[in-house]
Amino acid sequence: MKNVLVKLQEYMMDASTAEKNLVRFLLSHPEEAIGCSVQSLAQRTYCSPSTIMRLCWKMGFSGYKELQKSLIQDVAIEKENALGKMEDINRGDTLEQMIEKVTYKNMISLDNTRKLVDIDVLGKCIDLLIQCDTLYLFGIGSSLLVARDAYLKFLRINKACCISDDWHAQLLQARNIKPKDLAIIISYSGYTQEMLTCARNIKKNGAPIIAITRSDESPLAKLSDLNLCVASSEVLIRTGAMSSRISQLNIIDILYVAYINRNYDESISQLKRTYISKAGTEGSTDAEKSE
Repeated sequence: MKNVLVKLQEYMMDASTAEKNLVRFLLSHPEEAIGCSVQSLAQRTYCSPSTIMRLCWKMGFSGYKELQKSLIQDVAIEKENALGKMEDINRGDTLEQMIEKVTYKNMISLDNTRKLVDIDVLGKCIDLLIQCDTLYLFGIGSSLLVARDAYLKFLRINKACCISDDWHAQLLQARNIKPKDLAIIISYSGYTQEMLTCARNIKKNGAPIIAITRSDESPLAKLSDLNLCVASSEVLIRTGAMSSRISQLNIIDILYVAYINRNYDESISQLKRTYISKAGTEGSTDAEKSE
């Protein structure tokens, strides 16, 4: 799918008089537009909310929220391009410069991912997590590290979950999954063939899929029931998954905390029971220590 800013630029010549101020504002101040509601954007651009909605539809979006999400992704990419030289690690960089560059890149990725989280989609993901019999986690490479982090978190609160470090075993799990189970597939690019193969097998078995990936337009997102986007602030051919991994871990943390919040009493009880102290293998509370 084309960059929405490029599409708006191309459409500018054909825009109606009512749309021109709106398009100019979106092109000149995309970050401000991200923070505007339909009503406030209409006031800023001297047009009606219906004009905004019509423009969204013409751009191929279902509504304003979807256009905002695309703007967030495009702004993240533009920032990445503009700051590319600054963020690249160069041979002559000092340790201080490397600390600043890596930390800044991770901060930008986390903030952009925060803006991409769709509250309605997140709520539906929590519903699926609570309702499922068993949670299956899929990922390879750096995404497997994220999947394993999720596995350990949900294991602590006694949520039935499965993971395998071997892709062939993951494929077997995908082929054996049941409709009442849930799959979370993690792939930054959304193009990883092994994960797409797993997703197709899961779909055949009728189990729902939550994807954690960079774009709603990726093949993995299209195979999934729900997609949680992470900011696309890294190129697809890269020296190592850094900020993307941080963003994926952040999404897992959000899912985990939201699940605990929805299932609070039982989850807190399990966390206390499974706490492993530094002194040994058994969990203990302050009250137990004083006895």
